[in-house]
Order: sequence, then structure tokens, then C-alpha cells
Amino acid sequence: MNLPLRILDGIGPFFVGHPRGRINWSKIPFWRFELGADGEGGGVDGSGLDEEALEVVVHQFSRFAERAASLGFTHLTLDDLAHLYDWPGYRPALRRRIAAYRRHFARLFEIAEHYGLRILLTSDVLSYTPELERELGRRPRRIGRWLRDACGTLLDDYPQIDGIILRVGESDGVDVQGEFRSRLVLRSPRHLRGLIERLLPTFEDRGRLLIVRTWSVGAYHLGDLIWHRGTFRSTFAGLDSDALVLSMKYGESDFFRYLPLNAHFFRSGHKKILELQARREYEGFGEYPSFVGWLHEEHRAQLAAAENLVGFSVWCQTGGWSRFRRLTYVGDESFWIELNVETCMAIFGRGESVAEALRSFCARRGTEGSARRAAALAELLRYGEAAILDLLYLREFAEQKLFFRRLRMPPLISVFWDNVLVNHTVRQLLRALVRDGERAIYEGDQGLAAIRRMIDLAPEAGAPVEDLVFMLDTFEILAVARRYYFREYRPEIARRLERLRARYETRYGGAAGERYQIHLDFRPVRWKSGQVRRAMGLLLRRERGYRWLDRVVTLRLLRLARPAVRLASRRVAPRTLSETAMGVDSVLL
Repeated sequence: MNLPLRILDGIGPFFVGHPRGRINWSKIPFWRFELGADGEGGGVDGSGLDEEALEVVVHQFSRFAERAASLGFTHLTLDDLAHLYDWPGYRPALRRRIAAYRRHFARLFEIAEHYGLRILLTSDVLSYTPELERELGRRPRRIGRWLRDACGTLLDDYPQIDGIILRVGESDGVDVQGEFRSRLVLRSPRHLRGLIERLLPTFEDRGRLLIVRTWSVGAYHLGDLIWHRGTFRSTFAGLDSDALVLSMKYGESDFFRYLPLNAHFFRSGHKKILELQARREYEGFGEYPSFVGWLHEEHRAQLAAAENLVGFSVWCQTGGWSRFRRLTYVGDESFWIELNVETCMAIFGRGESVAEALRSFCARRGTEGSARRAAALAELLRYGEAAILDLLYLREFAEQKLFFRRLRMPPLISVFWDNVLVNHTVRQLLRALVRDGERAIYEGDQGLAAIRRMIDLAPEAGAPVEDLVFMLDTFEILAVARRYYFREYRPEIARRLERLRARYETRYGGAAGERYQIHLDFRPVRWKSGQVRRAMGLLLRRERGYRWLDRVVTLRLLRLARPAVRLASRRVAPRTLSETAMGVDSVLL
């Protein structure tokens, strides 16, 4: 497999110098470069932008682009249309700020062009300011006309832009700062289809690409676009154009394991891009090995039957919320992420095996005895994969196919981004869905043994030992938590978990450190086990198709329960989860 579109996300340089604390990695933090809330003062011509910080971005972007080109990538993705389109209806201060952004991004585009790279610019549908909301509201036709003008203008202004990537199924997190805030405005297949029909001539006339992502978080009637064949067909059937490309994550949900390959790759003749994630947002953010080589080698074999697969897109920085701060190809601390990036290129760009990819990776780093190191690294990564599959994930739960409303349930339940949730609610949910708790405890212990073997192999493999020690300390808490989940409750296990958390916080920097946040709460909830099992049977289904119960209750009546769900989520999950992304209650839209 040798795919012509080889895409890497290029937002990492924008995070250099980001303040400590939890970081939203979902898009460029534009607010960091804006000196005043009103856009006045500072910068060139009173633009209000921090020119020195943007110069750092330009310098780091040049290094990043050179590396991306040397690895064989053809395109870089950057955020976003909203900050580069100078709509005449914006207030003067904002227009000055946009003009300054346009100057800086023009330099980034020229750097990319120098290294033979093309640009793909992202856009949510739609990012609003108050004046734009007054002008467009939520009216799809007006939004389509506005986006058509915006895309046409940018494609004419910047010849380096090869296309626009639309995100239609997710909007900005509730924590996003700055002038622009995106909201979901396309709520049905008819809305999205109409938008594509309005935009396509703009791209066809210019020979550029309109890339539509099928990703969605389950909101509104369009929320099952990523997996539902009817929604997919209603949206895209008959929209045949060389300018249209569909971009899809490899599974039916987010970047998790234990998911089947997305069947949409085989359901149409449209051009398609496969989305991959090297900086695994649910598997440690690159702080420890979460190798994707064997996972994607299997995907490559399955995709041999897919029609019109034209490219792959690797997320090396984008995705998730965490305090972890590793930047890919910016500095020298991203061993595991860069290993994943270069393995994705080897598998989908050069058609190599995992063994060949690892030999190439070690050889590029100029280490002595690279073949021997590659063999040791392969062994280490096999142990790492076992620890991920059997201890980060809980195998019996992860293997279940569960749907809630329009969302395929994530196969991770007690670890999310940089949060570890150990509480009575998680305990009851797992006990309702996992039959063999003792097997889960045994698999967790085996996962710890695998990590200890990884530490022994690290010197021979040329891998950073300290990352594996961090992995062991983190996963030990997960292993002990299984005894709390599946055995009779005893105060001793609670005290053991509290001691482990205290040691962990001391070792990795206290409350502000770059580590997982361990949330312990052993207070019992009022729900009884039988009630939880019955509720799971009503709310969750094991087939993709909707039951009459879903059509009447979960898809309609549960929307009325959003305020109650928002309150209940604060009891089940830490506040940081309800105040990031779109909020936990967004699945009820």
C-alpha cells in the first residue's frame, strides 16, 4: 500500500511555552497569542497579537516541516479557517487581528511550500462571533453561502492550501477561550448534504479538495454518521466528485482499541482518508509506549479490499485534554509518539512490515547495532501491547459491543484522558457488565509483570527507562483498583489505593504535575446492583440497529433529562471531565 496523500497535523509548534495545567489539545490555542480581550494594543498596527510568541512558532514550524518532509509526508494540517477569513462584518479590532494572523500564516505556508509540503486547513461548522451569529443564526442555507465565500476567498488568496477539512460532528470544548467559539449547526444528513452541494463547485472550479470528516460525538440526528449505514448513505449517496474526500477514523468510535474497522470504508466509491493517532490521547499521550504498529498492520490487510482509499492522516499532537506536555518533533522528548508516526508512514506510505519499520526507526537514530536494538524494541513493544490490552483496558468489558443512543460506547470506562476514576459508581457498572472479575484481576497482574519485563529490556532497546517506570507506577494503581471493583469491599483496599495515590503524587509533581489525576471516592451510592443491571439493559443495546425503546425513550425523552444528567455526572466523574470537550450531557442532544 502506497497512498499518495500522507498527512501530518502541524499544530505542535503553537504549544511551545504553553502555561502549565490542563491543556486542550484539540486545536491551536489562539488565545495564547492575543494580548487583549478587545483586540486593541500591541502587535503590528494595533493587531493585539504577541509577535514574539508567534516568531517562536515560525522557527519551530520550520524545523517541524523539514522533519515531516524528510519522513515522506505530503501535507500538513493547520487550524483554522475562522482566524484567516476577513469577513467585512467583523468589528474593526477583530479584522486587524485576523489581518495579523493572515500575515503570520502566510509565512508558515511559504515554509511548508519550501519543503514541498501542501496545506490542508481545518474548519468547524461553524465558528461564531456575536456579530456572525446575528448575521447567520443556525440557518443552514445562510451558513452554506457564507462558508462558500470564505473557502473561495482563502483558496484564491493562498495557493499553498490544497483543501479544507470540515469537522461537522463536534464543536469546541466548553473550556475554549478567544474570539471564536464553534457550535454544531448541522443536525441531520439533509443539512450536511446541502452544505456539501453548495461548497463543491467552489473546490471543483479551483482543483482543490473538500475533505469532510465523518467523526461525530453522537449529537443530533447526524450523530451516528461515523457508523450508521443509513445516515452515511443519506448524506453521501450520489455526491460524486473528484473534489470530495471523506476522512474517517479507523473505528466506529474515537481512537480506541478493541473496535472493528469502520465498515464505511467499503460502502462507497468516494475518495477516502484513513485517520490515525500517534499521540494516543486515551493511552497515555505518549508518556509511555502505546505502540500502534500491529494494530494498523491488521488494518492495512483489511483495507486491501476498500475502494478508492487515497491517503492517511496521522495526528501527532491533536486530541484530548491533559496536563501531559510532550511535543512531537519539537524538542527531543517524544520517543514513543515519533515511533508511532514513523511506523504509520512505514505501513501505509511504504508498505513495510512492523519489523521493517522498527529497523528503519532504529537506523534513522544512528544507534550502534540497530538491528539488535530493533529486535529488543520489538520484544519490549509486544509486552507493552499486552499491558495496554489487559490492564489499561479491561478485556472482557472492552470486547463487548455496546451502544447508547447514537454513540458506540468507548471500550475504556475507568481511565479517560489523564483521569483515573476509582469510585463506587464505576465499581457497580463494571460488576454489572463483567462476569469474571477474578480473571480481570489476574490479567491486571500479568500486565504489571509485562511492564517489569519492559524495564529490563529498555537499555538493550535504546528506550527511555524513566517512561516505563512511570507506566509501572500508573498501572499499579489500575491493577489494585480491580481488587476494589471485583472483590468484596474491605477498608484495607481503600487505604492501599490512597497510599499508592499519595506516593504517585509525590513522585510526579504534586497537584500541578504532569501525571494522571487519580480520583478516589469509596462512598457507596444509593443504586443497588440489580437496579444497575436493569438500567444497563434498558439504556444500552448490543446491536447497531435502534430498538423501539431507543426511538421512543433514549433518543427522544432522554433529551429532557439533560439537566439531571449534568448534575449526576458531577457525582460520578470529576469536575474536570464535565468542563472539558462538549460536556458529558452533549450525548443527549
